[in-house]
Amino acid sequence: MRAVIQRVTEASVVVDGDVVGELDITPGGHGLVALIGVTHDDTDADASKLADKIWRLRILDGTATGGSPAEVSAADVDAPILVISQFTLYANTAKGRRPSWNAAAPGAVAEPLVDAVIAALRAAGATVATGRFGAHMRVRLVNDGPVTIIIET
Repeated sequence: MRAVIQRVTEASVVVDGDVVGELDITPGGHGLVALIGVTHDDTDADASKLADKIWRLRILDGTATGGSPAEVSAADVDAPILVISQFTLYANTAKGRRPSWNAAAPGAVAEPLVDAVIAALRAAGATVATGRFGAHMRVRLVNDGPVTIIIET
């Protein structure tokens, strides 16, 4: 599995003009946007490992709690997380100018694994908002820092 994690001060996802997921972030606080891609050989164990990494990744600003920047995790401050499936994270651009999507798992494989990441985050105590699997989504966010991290399991 592959994830792109962004530290944000606001984020939402819109499908067909309706907001389907939005982070409720306290003023001065942060949340995370997690774009999740799945490849053919990913497993539930990968989903669990990825969820734990996202929840405990120390990329949030700790100055509000008397610490220094980039010292706390979402778990430490109960920061909300917006999870969005994104098969394009497995684009292959090695040849030509048109990406190949061969490395991305089909929806029947990917959707349950994205759901497993969401379930694992919620089981750990995270407040999770989501996009809609397979839909054309408009993601709006304010990346703070900017802080963007790529994680692979």
